[in-house]
Amino acid sequence: MTYFGYTNIMRFKDRIKELRLEKNMSQMDLALATGISQSAIAKWELGKTEPTATAIITLARFFGETTDYLLGLTD
Repeated sequence: MTYFGYTNIMRFKDRIKELRLEKNMSQMDLALATGISQSAIAKWELGKTEPTATAIITLARFFGETTDYLLGLTD
């Protein structure tokens, strides 16, 4: 069962990667900075899995963005 629509998961994966690259960070750098595994980040960026609510909140706080922005609900 998925909780995001296809469009939202596409936006999430693109936004996470875009924000990470804007900070000139590798997936491993982001993993070390947030405590989220590099493999989870890689799977999200490939659109293979969906993040937990806790992971979305952690990433939003780290990047200084809203969870709605990360999820593609706002621009």
